[in-house]
Amino acid sequence: MKKTDLRVVKTKEALKEALVFLLKEKSLKSISITEICSIAKVNRGTFYSHYEHVEDLFEDYYKDIMKDLTDSYLEPYKHVQILDTGQLNPATIRIFHHIAKYEKFYKIVFSKTAPLSYYYLLLEHIQQLMEKDFGSLSPAEEDRSMLSAYQANAIIGLAVEWHRQDFRQSAEEMNRILVRLLRYTTG
Repeated sequence: MKKTDLRVVKTKEALKEALVFLLKEKSLKSISITEICSIAKVNRGTFYSHYEHVEDLFEDYYKDIMKDLTDSYLEPYKHVQILDTGQLNPATIRIFHHIAKYEKFYKIVFSKTAPLSYYYLLLEHIQQLMEKDFGSLSPAEEDRSMLSAYQANAIIGLAVEWHRQDFRQSAEEMNRILVRLLRYTTG
């Protein structure tokens, strides 16, 4: 088993936090390695021992978030054979907990000034997750992408509205809202 060096973990976390801090004010393309290192309180050599470019740091951070999003999305499926929205327990939904955990990132993604490419990266990831879950529904091939786009945009729409309301509701309340909406639209 490979042992993880705690110093490396802390350094990468500091670099990611610095990146998120800068993304609140600037586009990814306009962020320099020097700025990141200054905020993270590491030298450039340390940055280069982990990443070659700022985009590599963003990609690493984005992969972490998407892994957690995938795990969160799949959580309700661990408790049932077939996911029945009529029987869905809000306590098993983890997607809004994921958004709360990465609130700083999602505030950037859902801001009016963020590049639309961030939204599309998120949409594509959620859409791919949903396409794997059609199961017995098995829509016609030409409808699969439309159905997954519809569902993914519905989830993102709830997250965007939650952001617009400054995350006023708890993740648990958002889970209950999602279940009520699913039952209303499928019921």
